[in-house]
Amino acid sequence: MFVHWGVYSLLGQGEWVMQNRPIAVPDYEWLASTFNPVKFDARAWVSLAQAAGVKYITITSRHHDGFAMFATRATSYNIVDWTPFQRDPLKKLADECRRQGIKLFFYYSQLDWHHPDYWPRGSTGHNTGRPESGDWNRYLDFLDSQLTELLTNYGPVGGIWFDGMWDKPNADWRLPQTYGLIHRLQPAALIVPNHHQAPLAGEDVQTFEQDLPGANTAGFNTRTIGGLPLETSLTMNDSWGFNLTDHHYKSTRELIHYLVRAAGVGANLLLNIGPRPDGTIPPEAEQRLREIGQWLRANGGAIYGTRAGPIAPRSWGVTTQRGDTVFVHVLDWNDPTLALPALGAGRWKARMWPTGAAVSVTTSNGGMMLTLPADTESFDRIVALTWR
Repeated sequence: MFVHWGVYSLLGQGEWVMQNRPIAVPDYEWLASTFNPVKFDARAWVSLAQAAGVKYITITSRHHDGFAMFATRATSYNIVDWTPFQRDPLKKLADECRRQGIKLFFYYSQLDWHHPDYWPRGSTGHNTGRPESGDWNRYLDFLDSQLTELLTNYGPVGGIWFDGMWDKPNADWRLPQTYGLIHRLQPAALIVPNHHQAPLAGEDVQTFEQDLPGANTAGFNTRTIGGLPLETSLTMNDSWGFNLTDHHYKSTRELIHYLVRAAGVGANLLLNIGPRPDGTIPPEAEQRLREIGQWLRANGGAIYGTRAGPIAPRSWGVTTQRGDTVFVHVLDWNDPTLALPALGAGRWKARMWPTGAAVSVTTSNGGMMLTLPADTESFDRIVALTWR
């Protein structure tokens, strides 16, 4: 579960509101001084993630607006020192994730529209009223100091999810130093960079934004798939941060289909929610998470712990595999029979998952034919293929 939450939620116009309006630094600082999410409940958030079948949460510790959603000594511009809330929600969340057995990742923006030393400017953040000068290395030192806090004050974390390097793709980000710092402080923490490029040295996961790996329908992702574990992030509507006017929520069916198609290419799905400024989850998002969780409780055996199956994605669906079992996920197919390519010599047994109902299968040198039960209501008709 991806969580975009910060000062920007107060305006209800998404997480890029400082850039899009634009809002000058002094005005945004005043806005930040009013942030008081009194209904934030870490236990409720993590319990919802559990109900949704989530295995890890990635939350914005700092977005492009530069405001830290955690206690930091590197700047007073943080939720503890700058706001009437005066508490650290990420500490509460880290403790609750540990209690409920869910891994916690910290999203951290390398891009900063607030810090004066983010200089020279990149492709964004030109109208926030900062001085036209700065010390780039001092900014990177600031970045590393905050990362040190996140990796030492919150217990074991799943990893650091970076974003924003695309703002200055040709800059020297001192990645060997920063990546080395992360792996030294927490050797098990994963580095997940959302830089829209092929994987670089020191990175542990290749992530794709609003796209399945290699698809690039969004127009900014690389088509190159490296040898790292894969992840895809997706909004439920059209916004990452809370947006009052964005009611374009994908249906539960659409979200489950995306989850299955991600699994079919060997990728995790990081599904986003944008909490409201008071710390509560929009009901549209909560409803979909609970419905996805209900589906996963019945069908998760064909998703969790699987890898991409032996049949490349098709218009009708995908395959996943765990051990010797191939799961055929039929998402969009109305005919009573489905032709599959040959999966090797031998005879296959086909059963519906998870009911175990027998499925007729005929094989030939050219492939196999499944006779599917009529079912127009299921999100995903799953056939489990095993050797006889």
